[in-house]
Amino acid sequence: MSEDGAESRAALWRTAAGQRGYFTAAQAVDAGYSHQAQHYHARHGNWLVIDRALYRFREFSELPDEGDEQLVRWSLWSKGRAVVSHTTALAAHDLGTANPARIHLTVPRRFRQKSDAVILHRAELPQSEVEDRMGYRVTTPLRAITECAAAGEDQDILDGAVSEALERGMVTRRRLLHAAQLLGARAELGVERALGAMS
Repeated sequence: MSEDGAESRAALWRTAAGQRGYFTAAQAVDAGYSHQAQHYHARHGNWLVIDRALYRFREFSELPDEGDEQLVRWSLWSKGRAVVSHTTALAAHDLGTANPARIHLTVPRRFRQKSDAVILHRAELPQSEVEDRMGYRVTTPLRAITECAAAGEDQDILDGAVSEALERGMVTRRRLLHAAQLLGARAELGVERALGAMS
């Protein structure tokens, strides 16, 4: 490998390392890989092709799965504009029994991309309701619970999430009720029922 090639690989590796080994075609270009070079690496199996213009270094796929790698993939798919939310956020926080079949993402109102693998919710989220993880962003436990209540999520899932979040000190009853009130009557009712189930 030439010195330039080694520098390009090192630069791309640094970017991918913070994204569980995933990287976009645009990030590869920024690191110094032409589109022709990208096709070469994909064709020869050096890079795994995950989706259109989305790759992963093979070495990362051989590491033990931490369970949230796919969330990094969808963050890159959205060009960093999506936030993992709703029941997917509950699962990311290990709250309750949520195990959604499709990924829930909250995106800006003007977001135009689509995929059958994800359910998109449109909202402008303040930074105070979002946490940064390695390679993706996720709504806070407080926001995840209340947005699930507002969406009419299964009450058993809400009950478990509220109980565990309170037990682990992630939320307080007062903040939970206040946040639910801000999202409307349906959110408030779901949270009140979950709190009542603990009595």
